[in-house]
Amino acid sequence: MTTTPLLDEVDAGRDTVPTAAPSGAAPHHRAHWWVLIIACLAQLMVVLDATIVNIALPTAQADIGFSNDNRQWIVTGYALAFGSLLFVGGRLGDLVSRKTMMLVGLVGFAGFSALGGTATTFGVLVTARVGQGVFGAILAPTALALITTTFTEARERGRAFAVYGALSGAGGAIGLVLGGALTEYASWRWCLYVNIPIAVLALLGVLFLLPRGARDDGARERGIDLPGAVLSVAGLVALVYGLGTAESDGWTSATTLGFIGAGLVLLVGFVLVERRVAHPLLPLGVVLDRNRGGSFLAIGISAIGMFGVFLFLTYFMSTVLGFKPFPTGLAFLPMIGGLMVSAQTAPMVVARLGTKIPVIVGFSVAALGMLWFTRLDLASSYASGVLPGLIVVGLGLGFVFPPAMSGATDRVDPHHAGVASAGVNTFQQIGGSIGTAVLSALASSAATSYLVGRDGTDPLVQAQAGMESYTTVFLASAIVFAAGAVVAGLLLRHGALERDPGAEPVVAH
Repeated sequence: MTTTPLLDEVDAGRDTVPTAAPSGAAPHHRAHWWVLIIACLAQLMVVLDATIVNIALPTAQADIGFSNDNRQWIVTGYALAFGSLLFVGGRLGDLVSRKTMMLVGLVGFAGFSALGGTATTFGVLVTARVGQGVFGAILAPTALALITTTFTEARERGRAFAVYGALSGAGGAIGLVLGGALTEYASWRWCLYVNIPIAVLALLGVLFLLPRGARDDGARERGIDLPGAVLSVAGLVALVYGLGTAESDGWTSATTLGFIGAGLVLLVGFVLVERRVAHPLLPLGVVLDRNRGGSFLAIGISAIGMFGVFLFLTYFMSTVLGFKPFPTGLAFLPMIGGLMVSAQTAPMVVARLGTKIPVIVGFSVAALGMLWFTRLDLASSYASGVLPGLIVVGLGLGFVFPPAMSGATDRVDPHHAGVASAGVNTFQQIGGSIGTAVLSALASSAATSYLVGRDGTDPLVQAQAGMESYTTVFLASAIVFAAGAVVAGLLLRHGALERDPGAEPVVAH
């Protein structure tokens, strides 16, 4: 059976005219936006799974029957596999073919999602989550690399990163909305099954609309940096696991300190190896460029602060306001709206001023939104206490994500686009792990301190201790966002991003 794709194959460095293109249309224009749609569908699955399963966990636990101690592995298993394999997944896309890796990633992610949805034992569910993490580590950097190598014209690049960045920033909140709805009105299993129709749509797009890139025999001969791959995977596993145990075991436990220390040592070894090997897994110039390095840090910092919104504001709305899962998810919609609005405005600012000003402004606005949440108390309502802060935080983060993601992959050699894109996701993952561990520790300490000298059996005292923990985290998140503004001011260059006027898009590689 033969098929006629909308777009003909793109040869090396050259676009061909789509047979179905209208007269007078730019030959590559339609190809570009199909690439964006496919990449966004792939990214949607990855970002949804960061939060959608969290809401379903209590119901899944009651259905399958596993302990509270084991429950964390449903989240940790995904995070460990995803975070540790990102650089390898990104590099494979650079060396093999991004179309091939998208196909592998989509099929694998959908397959393990189906396995998780049918799970009747804890072991099967954890295996499915780890499998999702493995194939998510292929999908996430490949999707971003496709956008990076496709959108080389400044105006189109800004619009593409506005859409992609808004989706990445709002994905956690979308996961809360969708997870609450599916858990409450369908089944917790649909929090995993939902990936299958998304993957099918993306697969059809890859098969029929995404051109096949030219072979890069030079890249194939270079192969993959095995010592660097082993050190990066081992280091990231140890670091993410150590940060994960900090919440349950405490920061002074031997397990926490041992794994975090081992992770840092292994990652230092990774950097030393990358400085010496001929064809490194992560060319250090990708990260050490001032603008790209500042953008990577901005992405990591934003991920730390966002957990103060998603995790602890969720706690507040469920425990103090009494919201059920679905209304809790819906409550985040104004934040998504604010983020979408500012994300669509950000490209115009970036085109004129570069990434520095919008990222500084975005972090500063987000910090003000978090400060608003510090005013919350047991008598606060959603409309007057939560809603204004959500809108402000959303508006702020919409000025951070698209410019920072664009800056992190700016002027990267197309052959390194996958690993640079993996860096974006790695900084997000590590930032999220740090945010979960540090903010949870601060919350626990604040609640414990409040209970000193008070009657801990009094429900009102317990509720107020919870409020102390929430407001402490909101203040800490505001400080984190303010620190992001300082880092952006110190590192990011002022002025519009430099574009290579001779650069040609590589629609698929």
